[in-house]
Amino acid sequence: MKNLWRVACPFVFTGVVIGAVFAQRAFRQYPSVEYGSRMPLPSNWSKPGEWTFARLMYPPGPLDGYRGRFDGPWQEGLSLWTQDYPRADRALANAVGRLTRVDSRSVEQSVNLDDGDEVYNWPWLYAVQVGEWGLTEAQAEKLRDYLLRGGFFMADDCHGSEEQAYFEKTMKMVFPERELVDIPNNDPIFHTVFDLDDRFQIPGAEHLSTGHKKDGYVAHWKGIYDDKGRIMVALSLNSDLGDSWEFLDDPRYPVKYTALGTKIGVNYVVYAMTH
Repeated sequence: MKNLWRVACPFVFTGVVIGAVFAQRAFRQYPSVEYGSRMPLPSNWSKPGEWTFARLMYPPGPLDGYRGRFDGPWQEGLSLWTQDYPRADRALANAVGRLTRVDSRSVEQSVNLDDGDEVYNWPWLYAVQVGEWGLTEAQAEKLRDYLLRGGFFMADDCHGSEEQAYFEKTMKMVFPERELVDIPNNDPIFHTVFDLDDRFQIPGAEHLSTGHKKDGYVAHWKGIYDDKGRIMVALSLNSDLGDSWEFLDDPRYPVKYTALGTKIGVNYVVYAMTH
C-alpha cells in the first residue's frame, strides 16, 4: 500500500495544482486612473508563473480623492485601486523574476474580495493608497480568513495622521484583537533576500520636492502578526513603494528610491512565499 501511495502521490499533487490553476479567474486588464486602457501587454502575458502580483480591488472610502471623478463602478477600474496600475505591478514582477529564482508571471491579477473564493488562489496581495479605501465589513471578514489561512497582504502608499488613523480603523474590522506595530529591524522580512537595516522614506513622484505627503514626515514599516510570529499585514506608512516600481526605468525618478523600493518589494514577496 505504501508503494502504491508513492506512485500515486505525484499524480494526486499534479491534479491538485492543475485544479487550482483552472479555478483561478482568467487574466483581465482594467482601465486605470493614470494610463486608461492604453498599456500594452507584454509578449509573454499568457505564460503562467509560480508567483503573480495580485492587486486588491476595493470600493471608494470617505478620504478617496478620486471619488466621483470617474463614471462607472469600482469593480470595472478607473478608481483609486488602479493607482500606479498596471505599470508598477509588472515592474515588480519583472524584478522578482530577475533578482530571485521565483518564476513570476509577467502580468498582474486584479482580485475582488466579493468574488467568491478567488482571493485564496493568490498567496500575496497588494493594495495602494490604503488610507483612502472603503473596505466593507464583508470584505474585512474575507480578508481576515485569507490572512489566517496563510495569506500575506502588503498595504502601501498611506500618508499622514488622518490616513493612518482611517487605515487602522478599517483594519480593526479585520483584526479587532490585533495591533499594527512597528516591524523590528531583525525581523526576517527585512533579511530574506536583501539585508534592509538602512531603510528611508520613499516619496511618490509628485512629492519629490518635499520628500513627504501631507503630514507624513517619517517613514514607518508596520505589521500585524499572527500567533506564530508571522507577518500577515505589512504597511509602508508615509512611503510610496508603488511609485518606486512604476518609475523604475524613468530617469526623472531617483535611483536610490527605486533601488530600495524594489528590494523591499522582493523581500516581501519571498517572505510571503516562505513563511
